[in-house]
Amino acid sequence: MEETTDERARCKRIDSLCRDGRKGYAMSPHANRREALFGGLCLCCLPTLGRSAEAFGLDEVAPGIFVRRGIDGEASADNADAIANIGFIVGRDSVLVTESGGSRADGAWLRAEIRKRTDKPISHVVLTHVHPDHCFGASAFSEDKPVFIGHHALRGALEARGDFYRQRLEDLLGAEKAGNVIYPTMEVKDAAEIDLGGRKLSFHAHGTAHTNCDLSMLDSESGLLFPADLLFVHRIPSLDGSLLGWFKEIERLKTFGAKRAVPGHGPTTVDLEPALADITRYLTALRDETRKAVSSGVSIEKAMQTVAQDERGKWALFDSYNPRNVTQAYKELEWE
Repeated sequence: MEETTDERARCKRIDSLCRDGRKGYAMSPHANRREALFGGLCLCCLPTLGRSAEAFGLDEVAPGIFVRRGIDGEASADNADAIANIGFIVGRDSVLVTESGGSRADGAWLRAEIRKRTDKPISHVVLTHVHPDHCFGASAFSEDKPVFIGHHALRGALEARGDFYRQRLEDLLGAEKAGNVIYPTMEVKDAAEIDLGGRKLSFHAHGTAHTNCDLSMLDSESGLLFPADLLFVHRIPSLDGSLLGWFKEIERLKTFGAKRAVPGHGPTTVDLEPALADITRYLTALRDETRKAVSSGVSIEKAMQTVAQDERGKWALFDSYNPRNVTQAYKELEWE
């Protein structure tokens, strides 16, 4: 269907609002307006907390499972984009990296931590979705020649955004620390399973939610669920896919039978039920109040300032990300 003049004007206005809402991360000249809306700006996302990756430790959250908590902040030269929860799982025969980190420097830190604990081969690296804080550390593991596991839509997402993300990380960290785009060599279309030797891990490709390429993992031995950024704790969720789809995928997570989880951001492990209740509460406020704004003819500019404001004190980085979440939600819900 051809766009009307009004629709083109509205899209341009939304793009401008997205750029204004992400200071310092303007779109590349080749990105189109839908990339602006659906994550071309999101370095999820790039943060300034003067704390280096080397200052972190690892929690052994279950036997053979080690997780580092990321910073509830934005990427900086000091922290090497170490803002996501990353870690690894040790099986009888080999090691799987659950999340590789936000830069080559962050990934190299994790690889060194693995080598302090085991000399077993690193056989698999999971790329849970397209955002750089979760996948740009993967290049630090290239010499191990692992299987890189990702959602079947991840390659396309990286082809669309990877170079832009890499350039922004290079500007922030320098070329040597930033890392390269790594593509999945094992693509999960629905579900898949691997065995590290007496330790089986199952993977599930999710529908469009946080992004269009979210992958979750369940460890059979511990029962721990790794939902990646389908679950944010303390740090405000970042909407880069479908708000309505996120509700569906939260319900799907509940069917996996896990009691505990390693969220993409927040404490290294949490009780799954209350954590899902918290993120659902925020997403519900975002959905219901955006719908009300749309139906009442409230402008997107005004909605960015008013929607979900009761959630402000409950999430880190609320003022940085809620306006963008409202923009994403408005775009989706105005065409219901």
